[in-house]
Amino acid sequence: MKRNYIIGCLAFLLIASIDLSAQKFGYINSQLLISQIPQVKEANANIETLQKQLEKQGQEMVASLQNKYQSLEKKQSQGEISRVQLEAEAQGLKQEEATIAKFQQDSQQKIYEKSESLLKPIRDKIQTAIDDVAKENDFQYVFDQAVGILLYADTSTDITPMVRTKLVL
Repeated sequence: MKRNYIIGCLAFLLIASIDLSAQKFGYINSQLLISQIPQVKEANANIETLQKQLEKQGQEMVASLQNKYQSLEKKQSQGEISRVQLEAEAQGLKQEEATIAKFQQDSQQKIYEKSESLLKPIRDKIQTAIDDVAKENDFQYVFDQAVGILLYADTSTDITPMVRTKLVL
C-alpha cells in the first residue's frame, strides 16, 4: 500500500510539473462550511430527535423484557410454575429478545434513511456551489482540506468564502 502511495505521489508530481502554470488549484474546508449551514443544524436536530425517540422505545422494550424475566424467575423460585410452563414462557421471552434485536436494526436503518433524506439535498447544494465557483474562477482542481488529503495550501487559494457566498449563508 505504501508503495502504491509513493508511486501515486510521484505520478502526480510528474504530471503536475509538466504544466503548473496552466493549472489553478483551490481548496475548501467542508467541515467549516457545513458547520455554518443552518439547514444542517436543523437536519441534525431532527435526526437526533428521531434517534432519541427510538432509543427510548428500545429501552422501554428492554425494561419490559427484564421485568418479565424477573417475574418468571420469581415464579420458578417459588414453585408457582411447572417445568413445561417455564420452558414455554422462556421460549416466548427468547422470541421477544429477537423482536428487540430486529427493532434495534430497523431503528439504525430508519436513522440512516432519515439522515440521507435530510442531508443529501444539502450535500448536493454544496457540490453545485463548489462546481459553480470552480468553473467561474477557472479552478482545475479543488481539494477538501477537512478530509486531510492536502499537504500544503496557500491561503489565497481557499475558496470556502466564495462557496459560502454562493450558498447565501
